[in-house]
Amino acid sequence: MMKTWILLVGAGIALGCVSGNLYTASDSCEGRCEEPYSEEDVCHCNANCERYHNCCEDYYARCRPEGFSSSQDAITNEDLLHVSEQLYKADHNKARPTDIALNPQYQASPDETGDQEDHSPQPLYKYVNEELFSKPTYASFIKLLDNYQRATGREEDVTAEELREQDNFLKEVMKTELMKKLFAFLHKKNRYGSEQEFVADLKEMWFGLYSRGDGKQDSSGFEHVFSGEVKKGKVSGFHNWIRFYLLEKQGIVNYFSHNFNGPWDTYPDVLGLQFSWDGFYKEVGSAFIGCSPEFEFGLYTLCFIARPGRACHLSLGGYSLSIQTYAWTKSTYGNGQKYIATAYVMSP
Repeated sequence: MMKTWILLVGAGIALGCVSGNLYTASDSCEGRCEEPYSEEDVCHCNANCERYHNCCEDYYARCRPEGFSSSQDAITNEDLLHVSEQLYKADHNKARPTDIALNPQYQASPDETGDQEDHSPQPLYKYVNEELFSKPTYASFIKLLDNYQRATGREEDVTAEELREQDNFLKEVMKTELMKKLFAFLHKKNRYGSEQEFVADLKEMWFGLYSRGDGKQDSSGFEHVFSGEVKKGKVSGFHNWIRFYLLEKQGIVNYFSHNFNGPWDTYPDVLGLQFSWDGFYKEVGSAFIGCSPEFEFGLYTLCFIARPGRACHLSLGGYSLSIQTYAWTKSTYGNGQKYIATAYVMSP
């Protein structure tokens, strides 16, 4: 079983008045279990928060002491292991072993990942069969990648064409067996009443805009995770292999080293890597390699709904793997639902 690590993210804790407790952290369920919904709350502590994926991180520890098994609608750890294997087997659009040739070169030790030294003179990708990119989910995914201003603090101007591209991507991924299996699982767990409701929520949680800087509507979960951003002089997000390959091919991304290469002898594999994007550095850019867009999109969605803010333990081809997601807590949509702040595969 692989050991995993979690990137520690600093977060301020706001204090607010709560009935029965003069001061309680607004992002905690201490003293708030089954508290009625209020749109002013940062996160929530009643049974509906599981449906709307807006529970406080300590909801299960403080309000559900028996754990997930206390409700038939709860998503158990065993459920996650089972459904992730189902999604792994349903990734029919993934790369075959002959579709990609990697050249990982230098493996960096943990104390070398921050050195910003190019230890690998050759590109990471020796070969990619670009016929993959003609598949509908790949083609619709790639069209989304040039829709964003990578610098945070710069307003995103979403055109009618870009909105159509979002809808087309969602339409194409929902045609796949993988996403149909994911919906069936979440429907059985009463997270969504219909596929239409599920797709509408996918569009909001992934493509809905929020502000990472200066009050500008400058970011979204999709932009951060798949396209990548630059914040305070560093690469932020950018966890997608297709995006990396296309920019490396253009000479915009420079591969430096890797700190982890997963145990899979087929695709999808997992790689933890260091690189420079047009002069901006990424210390550890973990990514699935060779998976279809719907596989990554589906797994991150599953973990965001089932284990927001915590490690989400899965099984792929018999190997243990974990995904970390975080919700954006400074703004919400709908009935207090959270946008995706980030999602990434965890490397040891």
